[in-house]
Amino acid sequence: MAEQIKDADLLVADYTAPSSARRGLRKLAEETPEPPVATEKLTPGRRVARIAMYVGLVIFAIGLLTPFVWMVLSSFKSSNEVFSVPVKWLPETWVWQNYIDIWSESNMLVWIRNTLFLAVVVTFLQVLTGSFAAYGFARMRFRGRDVLFLLYVGTIAVPWQSYMIPQFILLSNFKVSNTLWAIILLQAFGAFGVFLMKQFYETIPEELSEAARLDGLSEYAIWRKIMLPLSIPALASLTLLTFVNTWNDYLGPLIYLRDPNLWTIQLGLKGFVSNLYDTNYALLFAGLTISVIPIAIIFLLGQKYFVEGIATSGLKG
Repeated sequence: MAEQIKDADLLVADYTAPSSARRGLRKLAEETPEPPVATEKLTPGRRVARIAMYVGLVIFAIGLLTPFVWMVLSSFKSSNEVFSVPVKWLPETWVWQNYIDIWSESNMLVWIRNTLFLAVVVTFLQVLTGSFAAYGFARMRFRGRDVLFLLYVGTIAVPWQSYMIPQFILLSNFKVSNTLWAIILLQAFGAFGVFLMKQFYETIPEELSEAARLDGLSEYAIWRKIMLPLSIPALASLTLLTFVNTWNDYLGPLIYLRDPNLWTIQLGLKGFVSNLYDTNYALLFAGLTISVIPIAIIFLLGQKYFVEGIATSGLKG
């Protein structure tokens, strides 16, 4: 917490705040003790338990990664070799041509372009609206705030299939069906993002907002200049989760996007599956491997902030 306060001191210095506000923040940071460094002495029993835990985690990780490894290796096999019995993990002949054929025999470039456009736009809008609404629930005081937040977050428990049909009728009446705008309007607002950001905002000391108000900043400026820079871990978590969810979405595009030129990569790859005997699973797995690459890159780049944001979003004080 002291580290957050010290970072906020630098943020306050970015706008021309009076020296009294900066002195108050420095004093608050100095009075906030640093958490003591815990030193743990492992007994033989606890050492064995920790080793067993690590072994269990390794086994779990191997089980989790096995299907992915099999998919990647199968993308280099011939179509008849994918489901050979007994299972052969390594291909007898590495068919690199699959990655060339998937581009030449499909509209892969258009699918990736549509998917990337939707993922970027939806992620930006969810982060923007989620963080802004969360600030209102976390810092503003108004009648019925807690009830409204509870009702809003309660929509997470309502399955989308229960209101899918009236939602489709509504968007059709707005003449946005069979356009990318339908998917954007569906996912531009999310209760989960508001919940995640509100929990993180409540870990930021209220004294920072009060000092900024004394310096004449509006609530919008406090949100933009103080809350957002201090919430980078939570923002990274929300960005990653929203991007992955939008990138992998299948049911939404299936319902609203009927024009093949608007298909996403998940919807386009489904076109490869005609029946059990005609499907070229080697090409399908090559396309699936390509579709996973952007997600893997984004997660590797943001995993530090993702873990930190998830770990601290439920803490207060």
